[in-house]
Amino acid sequence: MTRMDMPPGLLGKLKKLPQLSKMSESFPKPVSSGPVTKVVQKNPTFDGLPILKTWVGDAGRFITLGLVATRHPETGVRNLGVYRMQIVDGQHVIMHWQKHKRGAQHSEISKAKGERIPAAIIIGGEPSTVFSGIAPVPEGLDKYLFSGIVRKKGISTVRCKTIDLEVPANAEIVLEGYVDPADLRDEGPFGDHTGYYTPVEQYPTFTLTGAMHRENPVYLTTVVGKPILEDAYVGKVIERSFLPLIQMFHPEVVDFAMPAAGWFQGMAIISIKKSYPGQAKKVMMGLWGTGQLALTKMFIVVDDDVDVQDINDVIWAITTRADPARDTTIINNTPTDTLDPASPLVNLGSKLGIDATQKTIQEGFTREVQEKVTVDDRTRGLVDSRWSTYGL
Repeated sequence: MTRMDMPPGLLGKLKKLPQLSKMSESFPKPVSSGPVTKVVQKNPTFDGLPILKTWVGDAGRFITLGLVATRHPETGVRNLGVYRMQIVDGQHVIMHWQKHKRGAQHSEISKAKGERIPAAIIIGGEPSTVFSGIAPVPEGLDKYLFSGIVRKKGISTVRCKTIDLEVPANAEIVLEGYVDPADLRDEGPFGDHTGYYTPVEQYPTFTLTGAMHRENPVYLTTVVGKPILEDAYVGKVIERSFLPLIQMFHPEVVDFAMPAAGWFQGMAIISIKKSYPGQAKKVMMGLWGTGQLALTKMFIVVDDDVDVQDINDVIWAITTRADPARDTTIINNTPTDTLDPASPLVNLGSKLGIDATQKTIQEGFTREVQEKVTVDDRTRGLVDSRWSTYGL
């Protein structure tokens, strides 16, 4: 659910009650215990976990699919984020949350108050919760609620034993502690999803204070490296799930694709039903101002007769409908993904927009638009009937 308009009048509001009731079923439900509370460790350590060192150049072992739970220090909205964590010793990891991520933003608010921020590392659990941790949901939406919306039933939560946070009761493992924004350590290098080793940078330290887990927990992890790897399939689910949200703000959008080879932040392709001049650039600018899409380096906009999931069709549109001087937009000094290996400065670079839509006379295209080669219905019918005759 991304939108529910409130109708005018008492009768209209009463008619919405069934929808509100369904929404309430998605809210998280606190419980006193759950599968993850079966075993509580008094002297927890990272040493017993099968944490991977994936690539020969990695600085050490990294947790690569832990959901990091934090709570906004002022609003109380809970967040789940996936940030890599380098093992330092049995009680400490380095928390690689980038400037643009909500966990880092929560930490900065706590730092301004002179406080450390409670955090929990959640390993494994229900697919909807793992998806919620990865998904770029709108600002202010509680990730636990989003998980319930995805699964159409609220998740159960339990309180941590050593910190003031709630965690999913059906998790496999929960590692409790706090992040000290003043305790910075060198993190990396690490083979990342861009296909390059990220350079050494300083990030804050997480200290382990407690742990609990199922009786026979499963350690959920993934391998990160040059695409296309496992994370590509999670990214495709996010792409499909968030198309309706994009269409809510930009109703002209027909489809949206983030090719896995572009590590998702590198490139996005958007098809639109064009109805006025300059509309492709309007969509680009709007999406560059929307949440995590602000970090996307390249946007390609095509007409609705182009299949954004077919890269050959997209290349055809670029080469037949875009003029480099007229249809290329470059914007300097914009936010970039911290992991982008090409940006001239960390977190700061440029954007590229390609308008590969068919230009109109209102956009200064004075030539006659050439007719596109297509198969006529009669020929299509003849071919289809022949294939059917031979059982193909």
